[in-house]
Amino acid sequence: MTDDLLRAPAEVKYAEELDYLESIDDGPKPFSWRLSPRMVRLFVLGSERADGLDREIPQKWFGDRSFVERSIVTLASDRGLLLIGDPGTGKSWLAELLSAAICRNSTLVVQGTAGTTEDHIKYSWNVSMVIAKGQSRDSMIPSPIMTAMEAGVIGRFEELTRSTSDVQDALISILSEKYVSIPELDEHNIVFAKPGFSIIATANSRDRGVNDLSSALKRRFNFVRIPVVTNKKSEAEIVRFRTAELLRRHAIELEVPPSLLDVLLQSFADLRAAASSATSDDERLESALSTAEQIGVLEDAILHSQFFGDRTLRSETLGSSLVGSLARRSPEDLAILNKFWHGVVEPRSRDDDGDGPWRGFLDGGRQAISTLS
Repeated sequence: MTDDLLRAPAEVKYAEELDYLESIDDGPKPFSWRLSPRMVRLFVLGSERADGLDREIPQKWFGDRSFVERSIVTLASDRGLLLIGDPGTGKSWLAELLSAAICRNSTLVVQGTAGTTEDHIKYSWNVSMVIAKGQSRDSMIPSPIMTAMEAGVIGRFEELTRSTSDVQDALISILSEKYVSIPELDEHNIVFAKPGFSIIATANSRDRGVNDLSSALKRRFNFVRIPVVTNKKSEAEIVRFRTAELLRRHAIELEVPPSLLDVLLQSFADLRAAASSATSDDERLESALSTAEQIGVLEDAILHSQFFGDRTLRSETLGSSLVGSLARRSPEDLAILNKFWHGVVEPRSRDDDGDGPWRGFLDGGRQAISTLS
């Protein structure tokens, strides 16, 4: 079934694993959870030899174990969970994995934007049915959050701080009272949340000041702050994991040389160091330089090599892809990358022995900067 979907949700993609874990799970389960908290953690973080399983469960989210445990404990209470951090830190992926493990449904999602309205988190109406038969529960269109309430499962709210204060205020009553009133109806005009209902929201820490959360809404959430991954070993594991998924999805047989992965990781580390020492926004790339963006750079290079190259990933292609992916503002980002190429990449290329990866990376990036300029 997953082959027919462009991107299968976690509960579909890992259905076999979830079935297996559910079959061996004898731990206590809160509410109507499909897995116990221990098995939820194992599904997200992967199995170890000490777990004594007769099959391996691969790690799917890479980060501190305490973040996952605190998230699970929060969802086992009656409080909402707010995952907050910089772009590309894996907040949405963690929310999806938790929802898939707990209730086998991660698709009840509201996307927060400036255009999100109260209807998106409560309900709306099928206009044609209302005209024909009047307002009733049959003519009502429940939101993903209301659907989660009625089913006693997890609802998700992406980019909470991008929605307006009116929408955030409507969420307060849902989190505190655990019901939604439908004043248009005379009967059956209250939808109560069933045990197991909770909300996982995500917020971008860079959106601070866009639509700050009220103190009342903050009190309804437990906060879990997801930091940017700076450990090179952990970051390499994430990139390898996501790259392997990419290659399987596209049915591409292509090797990513470890030396090129090192070049990519080191380049992002150097660019982050330069950004942290910059004194103004004009001296920083617009990119968040997240792990997700590293994966995007590598994906671009792999696909370019597959379709327009000789199906071998080369350092020139990686350099060109990095520049093309990170140069979003012109001329500011191009000037920053040009300075980085002259001040960091060029000296590294001179230290390469023979035909090292930094030399091709230098040439590919230079060509891309020249073309975009």
